[in-house]
Amino acid sequence: MNLGLDALRRSGCRKEDIAVVRVPGSFEIPSQSCTLAGTGKYDAIITLGCLIRGETTHYEHIATEVTRGIGQSAQETGVPHTYGVLTCENLEQALDRAGLKAGNKGFEAAMSAVEMVGLKRRTATASKSKRKGRTTR
Repeated sequence: MNLGLDALRRSGCRKEDIAVVRVPGSFEIPSQSCTLAGTGKYDAIITLGCLIRGETTHYEHIATEVTRGIGQSAQETGVPHTYGVLTCENLEQALDRAGLKAGNKGFEAAMSAVEMVGLKRRTATASKSKRKGRTTR
């Protein structure tokens, strides 16, 4: 079982409330994240991917743009995005970070999304309560 999905289910998310959307590569993650967030249907976007360094600078360019794009999508849409994109030196490191030796970044990204949704809801509730308590003169 995917540990990211497991984290969501353990947190009380229903299967029907979870959408898994695949993109052709990591570079496409920000665009699809922004599209999904813009629908208003999702409380959070969990971005998962893996970039493995090669012999050229392509890796750095893609990693920079993916990171920038995910942050920009979160800022523009107001929907929390969590970052679970692995940037690794080799396949062994990627496997370790995906659940073998170094934890599971998908699980961590999913748990961060759950925490951010809760924080956003509490902040919105507190803001509404504060506005209701004000009197105008």
